Amino acid sequence: MSDKIGFRRFGILLDNSRNAVMKPSAVKRMINLISKMGYNSIMLYTEDTYEVDNQAYFGHLRGRYTKEELKEINSYAAENGIELIPCIQTLAHLNAIMRWKCYNKIRDCYDILCVGDEETYKLIEDMFSTIAKCFTSKIVNIGMDEAQLLGRGSYINKNGYENQYDIFIKHLNRVADIAKKHGLELCMWSDMFYSMVSGGDYYREDAEIPSEIKHQIPENVHLIYWDYYSADKQHYDGYIKRHKKLSENIMFAGGAWTWAGFAPHNYFSIEAASAAIKSCRENNVEDVFLTMWGDDGAECSAFSVLPTLFAASEFAKGNTDSDAISEKFEEMFGIKFNDFLLLDMPDTPNTKTSVTYPKNVKHPVANPDKYMFYNDCFMGLFDGNIKEGDGQAYGDCAKKLEPMRANKDFGLIFDSIYHLCRVLEIKADIGLKTRNAYLNKDKEGIKSLISQYDLLLLRLDEFYQAHLRRWNSENKPHGFDVQDIRLGGLIQRIKHCKNVLSEYVDNRIETIAELEEPVLDIHCAGENLQKDTIYYNSWNSTVTANVL
Repeated sequence: MSDKIGFRRFGILLDNSRNAVMKPSAVKRMINLISKMGYNSIMLYTEDTYEVDNQAYFGHLRGRYTKEELKEINSYAAENGIELIPCIQTLAHLNAIMRWKCYNKIRDCYDILCVGDEETYKLIEDMFSTIAKCFTSKIVNIGMDEAQLLGRGSYINKNGYENQYDIFIKHLNRVADIAKKHGLELCMWSDMFYSMVSGGDYYREDAEIPSEIKHQIPENVHLIYWDYYSADKQHYDGYIKRHKKLSENIMFAGGAWTWAGFAPHNYFSIEAASAAIKSCRENNVEDVFLTMWGDDGAECSAFSVLPTLFAASEFAKGNTDSDAISEKFEEMFGIKFNDFLLLDMPDTPNTKTSVTYPKNVKHPVANPDKYMFYNDCFMGLFDGNIKEGDGQAYGDCAKKLEPMRANKDFGLIFDSIYHLCRVLEIKADIGLKTRNAYLNKDKEGIKSLISQYDLLLLRLDEFYQAHLRRWNSENKPHGFDVQDIRLGGLIQRIKHCKNVLSEYVDNRIETIAELEEPVLDIHCAGENLQKDTIYYNSWNSTVTANVL
């Protein structure tokens, strides 16, 4: 065991593109925390949330970092021994800019740039030009991931059908040439390469990697193998070996799970990091990162996965003693390791793992804190995955979280999750109770439920205030408009449902049409309800079956 990290680069990725853009002060706070643990790098993930020369609409109204802010963060990182690595997109994941008419002409389809169009490369030139002025690191993550429909939109109209791999290689070489002019070395996510040679499946274990592909990757481009879903070391061993058939010098990105709703998933993240880091060490991977994505609204605090980041840093030093890790964590941060893990909502439906979907597809975590929270009280798309009584576990968790709200450094995070649990104590199964009372024509039961609706609305307002305080302490205000829309819509919908129930018990209406509908399984198993927790992280397909 050593006090030093056993990798050339050992860092994190901060996602600033899913509506939450961390304030420079919050990024500095994160730098302070991780530098104490021994980390030496940060990838600052910005799809369109950074100022780009000559591109007035790029990141407009999205809270983008100014060039001055980037320079400020970069200088602070360097002073603390942290390499700040720009992490951008030069092919896909640019859906936010596509709302502006001026970018329509370089759109292939959805969020993908049109390869071959000179305006596309003018934009990328401006990206690199800006980055070269703001960062001292000479390596840039150019993204290039998840562009499955590359060449299938306006590209095919302009150029006719072309093999997707050829389109991709042509674009990559052009981007690499632009980067060379600025003296930049590149890294990129590996999934497009791997998927195109494995029939579209990034996690195909029997993929055959043609030897000639290695020679087609530009010399200044390195691949990043990303994998967030396994706690099995042999799984990582196999994929690292297959990736090395694409490139000898690969990087690895695991996950500190901040992207599954309001709550983190430290327990699984720590298991996965243990297996992945051990595999990376044995397979001579020199650069390792933990990503902290913000999928579907960035509802979770990046600081909530501090136990994962600390444990991973200890694994990277060769320390796998859980008791020693817990003791060192408390010494460094003044809070017990297991107390911080209360943010995971232990002993609630949220902590069920290895969720089984139809056709035996598995997911390593469940996130009912998200879909129970937004599940409609009448429509109940997820009522088939909820049991009466599920709410009590969240009430018990709130009691455990309550004393942590006073913590001077992390109290706002605990306060937010505490109030979330207080909401879920009622909200989790109120729709089930409502439907059962209605179908049993139990108007007295419905009358008692109406008071629960009132209490739920009170607790929702308390959660809203706590969520806002936590957001404002970490992020720029841009992006909270989406939280206002979601939470405001939820509050109004609950008021509507309560009023309809009142009309029903007062005999002003005879039926409630939504409650007459059968409950069907969300994964199309019909009335064969799974009654099991699942992973489902999409607000717009949770709140309604109608078109938003």
